Amino acid sequence: MMIQLQVAVLFAAVASLVYAAPQQQSTPPIPILRSAQDADLQGGYSFSFETGNDIAREEVGELRNLGTAGEVQVVRGSYRYKDPEGNDIVVTYTADENGFVPQGAHFPVAPPIPQEILAALARNAEEEAKLSEAERAEVETGRYVIH
Repeated sequence: MMIQLQVAVLFAAVASLVYAAPQQQSTPPIPILRSAQDADLQGGYSFSFETGNDIAREEVGELRNLGTAGEVQVVRGSYRYKDPEGNDIVVTYTADENGFVPQGAHFPVAPPIPQEILAALARNAEEEAKLSEAERAEVETGRYVIH
């Protein structure tokens, strides 16, 4: 029993040494080819970088309406990389009071809205325009009452 315990302790010690040994890196580090950043005192900034494996990103931000109730951070930028099949993926974006809006050729495109749905939406808008203020207030509560 004592020998089994000693073997178990020895095995655990060897295993911990193997686990703690430095691991060899299987791939070389990816170089940073270009990197820049800048900032100003009015909340503006910019940065960009490009790596050796064809990844790039750039972004510019600014504060609009500085010092007012409508002050908002506005950002424009883009990033680029290759997908697993080697295709270039490029995304441009803006971010402001309307949220994050990305654009890219690889994004799926929604099908067009069927004419029947567009016609129904137009009828709904016409009917809503005919409502009184009290009726409109009732509709806006989310409770629909059938008369």
